[in-house]
Amino acid sequence: MRALIQRVANASVTVDGTPIAQIGAGLLILLGITTGDTREEAERLAAKIARLRIFADEALAMNRSLLDTGGETLVVSQFTLYAATRKGNRPSFVAAARPEEAEPLYRFFVERLREELGRPVATGRFGADMQVALTNDGPVTIAIDTRAWE
Repeated sequence: MRALIQRVANASVTVDGTPIAQIGAGLLILLGITTGDTREEAERLAAKIARLRIFADEALAMNRSLLDTGGETLVVSQFTLYAATRKGNRPSFVAAARPEEAEPLYRFFVERLREELGRPVATGRFGADMQVALTNDGPVTIAIDTRAWE
């Protein structure tokens, strides 16, 4: 599972010209799922993101988490995080999980994140052609791959 986490001042998702989700200050999480990812990985990732200290404290040091700040969260599925680009110029997405495997795990991750935070989590629409708008705050962008925890 791969998550690209962006600290944002705001973010929104539009599908077919209709806004379906928007948040204020918090995190936009682009989530990619590969074949073989597990619910255990999703649970651990949700807990990690909820506690990730990437928000400024009074001394302007990154010492506060979503749990500390009450920031909002938007999760968008993004199979392209598993693009293979080693050969040629056209990315291959064979490592991305098929929708029938990925969607239930995506939904499980969102639910676990809601439970960790104790509040709603906004989402995109799985499998839709989405337009995602954001104002990156910092900018702060962090990538997490559950197969290579650092």
